[in-house]
Amino acid sequence: MVPMMVEVLQETGTDETPEQLRKLCMDFVMQLNGKQTIYQMIRLAEEVTKRGGHPREPVEYKNRYHDLLLERIESRREGLRSGRLAPEALLAPYSMDILRSLRARGARLYVASGTDEKYVKEEAALLGLDEFFGAHIYGAQDDFRTFSKAMVIERILKENRVEGARLVGFGDGYVEIDNIKAVGGVAVAVATDEAGRSGKPDPWKRDRLIGVGADIVIPDYRDHQALLQYLWGEATS
Repeated sequence: MVPMMVEVLQETGTDETPEQLRKLCMDFVMQLNGKQTIYQMIRLAEEVTKRGGHPREPVEYKNRYHDLLLERIESRREGLRSGRLAPEALLAPYSMDILRSLRARGARLYVASGTDEKYVKEEAALLGLDEFFGAHIYGAQDDFRTFSKAMVIERILKENRVEGARLVGFGDGYVEIDNIKAVGGVAVAVATDEAGRSGKPDPWKRDRLIGVGADIVIPDYRDHQALLQYLWGEATS
């Protein structure tokens, strides 16, 4: 996403360096991480206007981004379809383990993503995650005003007739952490080192997610048993 945005902003004739534009884009992409992709594209259009350019409609930028993304990840998708790639290789470490443990504890599981719903459901099926979430997979809609993670959270609480304090949310974006905290839930920030898979939290993600109010920060799910014991009030120390 960021390289595409840098290219779009360079087309305005700005004298900013690619590195300056990359930092600008990275900052607002991460600030909006967790919201529908269209919001990041709305911001891109605003930045084009600020530089005297004539922006395209945000939905055009979104479609361009999706096309570029699908092209880039097609080999992974093919690998999953053929069985050449195991889903675990593309998930945060131990994701399947914590999902199995949550299901065993009777937790009701939901996905809320800012990516278009058709892509979210397709990826969930390819990764074998749909068995955990069933019909409770929610993504962005064409009319972006009809969907938000806050709306999904409200629906979860209403359907299950529970207080927000019963909600535990996992995510790596500002938006979900803020939404979870807004209803009194427990927000677990997953600050994964995606490139290195080192088992250590990404410092940049960690600091920013703590700043937005995360209750707990983890690098991945390798210590999920201890985490769930803590969340369920079973920890002894």
